[in-house]
Amino acid sequence: MRTANETLSALGLDASELTGGSLTVTSPIDGAVLAKIAETAVDDMPQILADSQTAFKAWRTVPAPRRGELVRLLGEELRAAKDDLGALVSFEAGKITSEGLGEVQEMIDICDFAVGLSRQLYGLTIASERSGHRMMETWHPMGPVGVISAFNFPVAVWCWNAALALVCGDPVIWKPSEKTPLTAMACAKVFDRALARFGDDAPKGLLQVLIGGADLGEVLVDSPKVPIISATGSTRMGRAVAPRVAARFGRSILELGGNNAMIVAPSADLEMAVRAIVFSAVGTAGQRCTTLRRLIVHQSIKDELVARLVKAYAGLPIGHPLAEGTLIGPLVDAAAGDAMAAALDAAKAQGGTVHGGEKVTENVPAGGVYMRPAIVEMPEQSDIVRHETFAPILYVMTYDHLDDALDMQNNVPQGLSSCIFTMNMREAERFVSDDGSDCGIANVNIGPSGAEIGGAFGGEKETGGGRESGSDAWRSYMRRQTNTLNYSAELPLAQGVSFDI
Repeated sequence: MRTANETLSALGLDASELTGGSLTVTSPIDGAVLAKIAETAVDDMPQILADSQTAFKAWRTVPAPRRGELVRLLGEELRAAKDDLGALVSFEAGKITSEGLGEVQEMIDICDFAVGLSRQLYGLTIASERSGHRMMETWHPMGPVGVISAFNFPVAVWCWNAALALVCGDPVIWKPSEKTPLTAMACAKVFDRALARFGDDAPKGLLQVLIGGADLGEVLVDSPKVPIISATGSTRMGRAVAPRVAARFGRSILELGGNNAMIVAPSADLEMAVRAIVFSAVGTAGQRCTTLRRLIVHQSIKDELVARLVKAYAGLPIGHPLAEGTLIGPLVDAAAGDAMAAALDAAKAQGGTVHGGEKVTENVPAGGVYMRPAIVEMPEQSDIVRHETFAPILYVMTYDHLDDALDMQNNVPQGLSSCIFTMNMREAERFVSDDGSDCGIANVNIGPSGAEIGGAFGGEKETGGGRESGSDAWRSYMRRQTNTLNYSAELPLAQGVSFDI
């Protein structure tokens, strides 16, 4: 197993960048110090913003397919760096090997998507009511995009935004989580390699990385020179960001909390359901915005399903995330472990029966926070169930009728991802209909966690309403312009208005 220092070196980060700074970066695996890096000074922000504006003025004039070529090269460089970058995600965020590699693959996939998109930034031709006139829509670059990302997906979410922003003609200013700055620095190195191959069309300042705390993010949020803010994090963070961006008439793309549910119907394939539940509930140690947190099971199959889950949970390998066979790594820090313990105490006080949830100290690295995933049988959807705890806790409740299950699923503040396991076509169709799931993502016979980049990602209500990644999410990074061209020798007014002079 390669060490963290060897991985950092392979990604082009040298000792001078990793020592002597004021920000101490530790690994959730064992609490070891990975680096002490220099933070971006708030006093440097005016120049950073100015450089991004200058880059925008040049980059917006580069043809979109040519902009796509830079993203294609980025995808190639990510392929070359996949193993090392995936390992660094594990060292810095605590993900198991396959999840670290999967996150980098997600970056590669969105680059592929964006390259094709660079030739498909389509507008409409619109029928005009006036003869000799043509109407059309065109889409234009919007300006610098501020990306504020979270620790749990330290590189993929940046790339979702950056790949689309770059082909749309927008530079990017990235403020990663203070818990995972090294992966951001490594991505900047990878991007620099793509730039070197691209040539002189790319202006300085296309990608700038800010290292530090919330004060840097606040500058991005408040600056009119950053027309788009894409922020991923807690609902609390979104409540602070959204009104400040709106106050200056900026545009927000918010990806906030999730409290995702699975409905398991009497007709469900329980073997498939168990597999989907376990990955969705414990993958990334429950630290995904799409983690399965609520299981709403028909009362006729609840006992059998819970018994299967308790047995499956008992055999889950917990340990060093880079060790072969590990399925559950550490929580990100001690505060996350404390939050999990507090949530389980609250669940017990609200009538819950807890299976698991203990701290694990044997056969795991010392210094990390390793927790056994918990299954909690609840008598109802109480306050703690409606609250998102970023940890591997699965609350189990029962229902009698599908209407009741849908009401329970939708009766939470968050609205990100959802799913149903059923072999009943009517139930499946109802779930994805107007009066079914109220979430941004609704799946049938597949878990709520692990979205493909081809679809727009995001949710409703306190999840923030943002959309990133696939489908037509690219429109969030551009401005729409309606054009009317008069090729006649007349000047008729719309709606038959007469104004003769």
